[in-house]
Amino acid sequence: QVQLVESGGGLVQAGGSLKLSCAASGRTFSTLVMAWFRQAPEKERDFVAALTPSGATTSYADSVKGRFTISRDNAKNTVYLQMNSLKPEDTFVYYCAATSPRVGLPVRSYDYPYWGQGTQVTVSS
Repeated sequence: QVQLVESGGGLVQAGGSLKLSCAASGRTFSTLVMAWFRQAPEKERDFVAALTPSGATTSYADSVKGRFTISRDNAKNTVYLQMNSLKPEDTFVYYCAATSPRVGLPVRSYDYPYWGQGTQVTVSS
């Protein structure tokens, strides 16, 4: 089992930045593929970004490329999402997710068995 706890969400003005953190426990963090998804009320969770256990390979949704950066610190069992140039359309609940290593980086929510509780990000115009 893996336990994930997100933090760092909040209210920010358009053009601003936020950094989300996700602390993991319960399994060797350095073996996990980690990802961020986001979800609007009554909508499906959408892929945001993912990275391999080593952090060497990343993948991003087109809507956040060039603005968001996913990273990890395996010594601290933590994955991050640095969000810059935020827009009102980035307003969602953001979720951290984890899965076992595999070929490629999965982008579908059903490929991730472990989830955090979510953190709200609100971007005002």
